[in-house]
Amino acid sequence: MMERRVTAPRTAPTRSAGKFNLKAFLNLIRQTKPKYWQLWVGLALGLVATGAQLAAPKFAQTLINGFSHGINQGLLGLIIGLFVLSAVISAFSGALLGIFGENVVANLRKTLWQKLVRLRVSYFDSVKTGEMTSRLVNDSTQIKDLLANSFPQMVTSLLQLLGALVIMALMDWKMTAIMFIALPLLMAIMLPIMRLSSKVGRQRQDALATFSGSTNDTLSEIRLVKSSNAETYETQNGFAQIKQLYRIGLKEAVYDSIASPIMTAGMLALFVGVLVYAAARVADGSMSMGTLVSFLMYLFQIVGPAGMLARFFTDLSKANGSTERVRDLLNEPEEALTAGTTQPITDHTLSLQHVDFAYEDDGQPVLHDVNIEAKPNTVVAFAGPSGGGKSTIFGLLERYYQPTAGKVMLDDQDVNDLSLTDWRSQIGYVSQDSAIMAGTIRHNLTYGLAQDFTDDQLWHVLQLAYADQFVHEMPDGLDTQVGERGVKVSGGQRQRLAIARAFLRDPKILMLDEATASLDSESEAMVQKALGQLMRGRTTLIIAHRLSTIVDADNIYFIEHGQVSGHGTHQELMDRLPLYRDYVKIQFKE
Repeated sequence: MMERRVTAPRTAPTRSAGKFNLKAFLNLIRQTKPKYWQLWVGLALGLVATGAQLAAPKFAQTLINGFSHGINQGLLGLIIGLFVLSAVISAFSGALLGIFGENVVANLRKTLWQKLVRLRVSYFDSVKTGEMTSRLVNDSTQIKDLLANSFPQMVTSLLQLLGALVIMALMDWKMTAIMFIALPLLMAIMLPIMRLSSKVGRQRQDALATFSGSTNDTLSEIRLVKSSNAETYETQNGFAQIKQLYRIGLKEAVYDSIASPIMTAGMLALFVGVLVYAAARVADGSMSMGTLVSFLMYLFQIVGPAGMLARFFTDLSKANGSTERVRDLLNEPEEALTAGTTQPITDHTLSLQHVDFAYEDDGQPVLHDVNIEAKPNTVVAFAGPSGGGKSTIFGLLERYYQPTAGKVMLDDQDVNDLSLTDWRSQIGYVSQDSAIMAGTIRHNLTYGLAQDFTDDQLWHVLQLAYADQFVHEMPDGLDTQVGERGVKVSGGQRQRLAIARAFLRDPKILMLDEATASLDSESEAMVQKALGQLMRGRTTLIIAHRLSTIVDADNIYFIEHGQVSGHGTHQELMDRLPLYRDYVKIQFKE
């Protein structure tokens, strides 16, 4: 395991809630390279449908005013046709805009996923996996809903609202004046509720991300939960977060329940007021019945758009929070995988020169003035007490982290000038708890390798790793599923599969981090034989855990408190370094 300081989880910067950053939103959408023609055609169809809806009441006015001469069947058919046409075109518009939104969210998730797997390891040290998943799923969906649903509906609703009001003003300016006075008053009443609802929506997104991260951590380590009898603790912790989500949900439900009746009551009062005034106008002959019916139809047409506009501003605020979080993630520095030159690292000396390192810029140093040299085709061992910095050195060699001072060199060349992908392709890393992916044994052996391998090649590396026998005994051989994190294979089997994978990669530099420390004696013997095969003809760096490894190493570095206390062969260190001599006597009971 890596020695590191415990770091507090990252939190998103606090921003003012309610202001929508249009430029940032549009820049984010542009990154997804959407098919804009779908948006524009969908909006155009929506406008055509809205135009048909606005035309229908005007024809209805003519139809009703002409009742004294009988029903104009052609005009009636035209009105029905307009409503049907509007519905059909609206359906096409909605489908096209939905496709546009799904395309955007798919591309956005591709962008986020590509970003996530290329972020530096230091980012994953301080951000929970569940929170990143929430950005990938929840926040991207929120953005899609705004773009594909709320925004197009807002455009058509705004056009319908303005169109209806203009036509109503031309029909009867007195009744329309009542509407122009009443609607702003209604919106003024709704605005505080909309702001509170927006704030709660942002809180819900953040709480969901936290809850997702916590549950992911717990379920991924369910065996630790069981072995620690921590079911009660995790239950209470989960209940506390669910309670917080419940409280936020209550607020959201209350605000929504208040907003809807107020909007409905306000519109109903407006409708009744207009109806009473219009009835009086019809009674005194200053307004025709056709105008009244047409006016009421337009009034109905502005009720839905008014509510839609109110919901749009709520969705806008929620999407603003999601946009900020997604943008923050996309702005995180990532590894430059292909930048630099490619170079074979065989027959070159690998060294650390005056390296300092801390996991945080202002954190406690983990390594200080470390100087290490590994000559080609030699075995270099690292010994010392736990927490001294041995695994951190491996992390620097893998370029998971960058030294805060000093350099990692290959002969006279800084390894940062080399292609990171090419560099890692020439390194084999077998750790104490070798990672294994959910999937088949075949998938795990070839994981990350671009070329195809025959079954004979896979069986060959399994044989070299002394893993062929237990794989043969499995029900599906190479296609046997190993389960999540390899739970269906034992620790010793998992280690041998990791060694077989290393054989297949054919690394030039081999790094072994406590590769047999947690195994039983039988598994350790098998793994040790496999490692002996793997080490032949390679530069090997190994964190020592067996006395034979130390004795046989060409060079041993004793690491203590992040510094090299001494280096040399086993006998040289026994003769001149009391710290090493005491360590050997205690560690190996010699």
